[in-house]
Amino acid sequence: MRAVYSPRYEFSLPGHVWPTAKYRLIVEQLRGAVDLVPPSPASWDDLALVHTAEYLDKLRSHRLTLGDLVTLELPWTPELADAFRLMVGGTCDAARLALDEGRAAHVGGGLHHAYAEHGEGFCPFNDIAVAIRVLQRDGKIARAAVVDCDVHHGNGTAAIFAHDPAVFTFSIHQQHNYPAHKPASSLDIGLEDGAGDARYLAALRGALPQVIGSRPDLLVYVAGADPFEKDRLGALALTKEGLAERDEEVVAAAHAAGIPLALVLAGGYAADVADTVDIQAATVRALLR
Repeated sequence: MRAVYSPRYEFSLPGHVWPTAKYRLIVEQLRGAVDLVPPSPASWDDLALVHTAEYLDKLRSHRLTLGDLVTLELPWTPELADAFRLMVGGTCDAARLALDEGRAAHVGGGLHHAYAEHGEGFCPFNDIAVAIRVLQRDGKIARAAVVDCDVHHGNGTAAIFAHDPAVFTFSIHQQHNYPAHKPASSLDIGLEDGAGDARYLAALRGALPQVIGSRPDLLVYVAGADPFEKDRLGALALTKEGLAERDEEVVAAAHAAGIPLALVLAGGYAADVADTVDIQAATVRALLR
């Protein structure tokens, strides 16, 4: 199986909770198990399929306001702009590979908090939405589904596709967590704090038939590691074993229905970065079985 990755995803964020070194460490764990493919950056025309011209102009000219930066929760530099365009392109490339080969991974991506007109929560662009729109534009797919298993609601993705019946969005998340405003997905399951493995997996199993029933040509799996019991930004209290079973459920559902699956990794903020790396490397390996 092929996995898209660039060492440029490891950018410097001093004092930030996002451990960008995780991408390199995940690839080191996967060495020999996957064929690595370098990404191509998304073009500004690709980004414009999802994001407004006014917002893209602010990003392009590095004119984000203080309010924009507070909402984004990231600094903004030309280097970061290039890195994020590359990461969006990586998700587009992984989606294309999934269509060709049945499944593919992106060791990166999952920027589900970005809206059409602004960025939020470490997400300047919405790579999931851009990849779907690029494939639709190019005539590769008509319909898509998103299974978002990050601990945080996929608010940007839900808002972008809110009025598009061709894209089914599903988010299973911690209800009392960021973001405060959660636009309706096609299907939302907001779980209570401390839900744990059994509660989470039962809810996921109950939802997947509805996702598959939307008849997508591509399924994008947003596999955050942050439902983990030791994550600093989540409190769903899943074990590593529970997260591995989560991955197996999603992969098996797509495989049984013959739906190509593209994986993006999204969040993971464990106190020990090695836990996040273990979880997300295992998620990629789930596609190999």
